[in-house]
Amino acid sequence: MKQGKSIKTALNHYVFFPESSRDNYATIVALHGRGANAQDLVPLIQAMSLEEVLLIAPQAPFELNLGLVQGYAWYDMYEVGTPHPETFKKGLGLLQHFISEVKAAYPIDPNRILLLGFSQGTIMSYAVGLLEPKDFRGIAALSGYVPVNSGLPLRLQELNDFPIFISHGAYDDTIPVRFGRESYELLKKSGADVVYHEYPMGHEVREETLIDLAAWMHRVLT
Repeated sequence: MKQGKSIKTALNHYVFFPESSRDNYATIVALHGRGANAQDLVPLIQAMSLEEVLLIAPQAPFELNLGLVQGYAWYDMYEVGTPHPETFKKGLGLLQHFISEVKAAYPIDPNRILLLGFSQGTIMSYAVGLLEPKDFRGIAALSGYVPVNSGLPLRLQELNDFPIFISHGAYDDTIPVRFGRESYELLKKSGADVVYHEYPMGHEVREETLIDLAAWMHRVLT
């Protein structure tokens, strides 16, 4: 992948193009976790050596004071599982607007847009994707959960065979593994085509995660 010039949008972002030139590409929208930034997931996605894929990595809108390191968040939260309503609504609205902007500006195949998130970015991926599942090819949800306590009108009844990849660490002490398991059960009952992987790790992404994720992405995007 080669970095391209980013247009001005609702969210700051990076864009990476495949080496080859085409009219449009399968596209991954990668949403980082709380305290990270737009660059956080880029090396992981590049490490999977995906071909003919456009990568867009937006930065969350809310700055966090982390001392010497500048981090960003998609929303504030009361506790794990319960987003702060006002900031969650604002972050979600900005992300939805951003996605409509990049769809119009970059050579994106509208039928092959995949949402990928880690931690808080997974929660945003679920929120955007489950509100309008027809607009996306699938969701890759790493170490997060479906925001069932957000009050959003999630269209779970429209998920027949909708592809979802879930990974979670069995020893995750940031978002406990029960959240991943509960999301899997909910989505499976809703008829989605869900793949669930649990690994002996904490709140992180390991090489075995990327191997399983790359195989799933290849199946979903081609």
